[in-house]
Amino acid sequence: MEAERTKYQLLQPLMTERLRRQWAACEAESLGRGGVSLVAEATGLSRTTIWAGRRELRQRAHRPQDDLAPERVRAPGGGRHRVERDDPALLTALRTLIESSPRGDPQLPLCWTSKSTRRLAEELRGQGHAVSHQTVAALLDALGYSLQANRKTKEGQDHPDRDAQFEYINQQVRAFQEEGQPAVSVDAKKKELIGDFRNPGREWHRRGQPEEVRAKDFLDKQLGKVIPEGVYDLGRNEGWVSVG
Repeated sequence: MEAERTKYQLLQPLMTERLRRQWAACEAESLGRGGVSLVAEATGLSRTTIWAGRRELRQRAHRPQDDLAPERVRAPGGGRHRVERDDPALLTALRTLIESSPRGDPQLPLCWTSKSTRRLAEELRGQGHAVSHQTVAALLDALGYSLQANRKTKEGQDHPDRDAQFEYINQQVRAFQEEGQPAVSVDAKKKELIGDFRNPGREWHRRGQPEEVRAKDFLDKQLGKVIPEGVYDLGRNEGWVSVG
């Protein structure tokens, strides 16, 4: 009886009146003969109340399965709405931020830093969307994105004005493109190992689809090293790469 009393004291604040009598009926059934009296004494509920709960459960057991719709506690539509329901443009804005800022893609007007959920939330709030970084993370997960990284990710300290200069260049590139003016992306790198070696940094990818690279960064003697230089015409979607 003490166990039933303890359980009831813990659950009672969380249960509706109907759920209390149905729970008490379940406990009485599990105790067998004399269970109604024991549960009534442990919970303070009357025997009539417990018998009423037992009748409700038995009636429910004999109803067709299709009629057993979950009983609502809240009215239809109650509870907190999903943020994308209240702000239909949010997902589009988030996709735009993600798709316009991957690292290392010369076919976009500008290639710059991969963004954290806090930075994405900050930029979305700047566009008028009321959103937290936790919500951004949940939305990215719902869209099928995950933050995937190679092991080597140390890139030094960020300069406070690093992003501002690239954002300005990005705006200028788009303005020139809208006017039909040429915009060329030039990509020059240090000596690189030839092959599928890993590089520092993280990018958002579809879940379970990280870029696969070699486990060891040893020089491939047959392939060696190169200094790649590339030029890409953004408007014409044409590029040229010199590997020397």
